[in-house]
Amino acid sequence: MIENILDKENLLAIIIRAGFSKPGIHFITPDEFSQQLAYMQHPAGKIIEPHVHNRVQREVFYTQEVLFLKRGRLQVDFYDNNRTYLESRILETGDVILLASGGHGFQALEEIEMVEVKQGPYAGDADKTRFSGISSGVVAVNNHE
Repeated sequence: MIENILDKENLLAIIIRAGFSKPGIHFITPDEFSQQLAYMQHPAGKIIEPHVHNRVQREVFYTQEVLFLKRGRLQVDFYDNNRTYLESRILETGDVILLASGGHGFQALEEIEMVEVKQGPYAGDADKTRFSGISSGVVAVNNHE
C-alpha cells in the first residue's frame, strides 16, 4: 500500500494509498529528502509532548511537493528529467503522494479536492518549467497496490 515510482534508480514519487495502516511512526522518505513524509497511527490517549522546532538552516535545490487527495480521482503522469513520459497512476480519495523528482502532470478524472504542501516561499514561474505532456490516448496506467 506504499508504492515507490522509479525511473531506473531515481525515485520520482511515493504513493501512500488510503487503506495503508500500521501502528507507530513510520518515516517513508529517505533522510536526505528536503520534504519529509511520515505516517503515524497512535491509540487514544497517546501523548505527543509539546515542542517547538529549532531554527535550522537548510539548503533546498528542488521543490518536492505532497498532495493529499481529499475527494475524487486524479491521474498522475510521470516524466523523467528529460521530459520523456514514463507511466501514470490513478490516485483515489484519501491517497497521498510525494512528488520527489522528474516531471509530472495531472488530469482530474472526477471533480477533485486536494491539499498541496511544498517548500516555500513559492517562486512563481521561476519555480517550474512547463512542457507539453502526452495526450490521454497514450497513457500507460499502472496501478500497483
